[in-house]
Amino acid sequence: MAHESSGAIYTAAGANLAIAVAKFVGAFFTGSSAMLAEGVHSVVDTANQILLLVGLKRAQRPADARFPFGYGREVYFYAFLVALLIFLGGGAFAVYEGIHKLQHPEPAADAVILGRTIPGVIVNLAILGFAVAAEGYSCFVALKAFWGEKGRLPPITAIRRSKDPALFTVLIEDVAALTGLVVAIGGVILAETLKQPAFDGAASIVIGLILIGMAIFLMIETHGLLVGEAAEPELVAKIHDIVGSEPGVTHVNEVLTQHLGPADILVNVSLDMDDRLDGGQIERLVSQLEARMKAQSPKVRRVFIEIQSRKAAVPQAERSSPVPAA
Repeated sequence: MAHESSGAIYTAAGANLAIAVAKFVGAFFTGSSAMLAEGVHSVVDTANQILLLVGLKRAQRPADARFPFGYGREVYFYAFLVALLIFLGGGAFAVYEGIHKLQHPEPAADAVILGRTIPGVIVNLAILGFAVAAEGYSCFVALKAFWGEKGRLPPITAIRRSKDPALFTVLIEDVAALTGLVVAIGGVILAETLKQPAFDGAASIVIGLILIGMAIFLMIETHGLLVGEAAEPELVAKIHDIVGSEPGVTHVNEVLTQHLGPADILVNVSLDMDDRLDGGQIERLVSQLEARMKAQSPKVRRVFIEIQSRKAAVPQAERSSPVPAA
């Protein structure tokens, strides 16, 4: 999974860096507000990919005395930083630049390149066309890696179930970038065709709103991972079946799971066992259960099994509910 994420991130970073340079060159020569907003967007995306790579690297550090469960959640923290950077560095700037352009509309200036005068609209459209091709390839790589992990689930469901923010962040960034490019192309064409430079500023505002919406969605998703989301319902059900089918287990009191990283799941199981089992039999049964749960999914790294009677076990819902006043 880390390999898939890293490959998609490196592809996106390379594409965004090349696109940023091209967009800034176009904005410099033509004065296009939408092009400048798109250039800043690409720089922010490049910085985001660097942050995600840093998060993946730090998450691979081994557990120590201070963090006995490891550093897997580092990638969640850096993904949250990425969402914040998109909100402030991409979306807010694009909206500000668009409002400024609406207040002071100016037509795209012609560009003088190698002694030849080229209409500004042609320069902008050529650069945006190159950006669409580069972003499209990056999106294809990210989409391929994402579907390889999540299968053919509906897109929103797949993203919400994914525990690898490095991968779905790149995918969402690429989709937002392609959408923004389409808006930028529309703004450039309308501004030139209707001779209304204000359309260029309006396009910049729309791009900013797209980025802000994407950033808020990413914040919501990474917030849940930071707090500690459970494993996929299917895996939880399989663990429950494994434990319940073991001879000697009279009742499964509770199955709790939590992601400590994209590929690191903690499992805590509460069981009521047959009272006729002796200590040695219980030890063997616990070892067998742990092996079966880890064999079910390579993501299951840590298993804790608690032996307690069915009556003594307190369900999670009751444990988290406030005690009513007497």
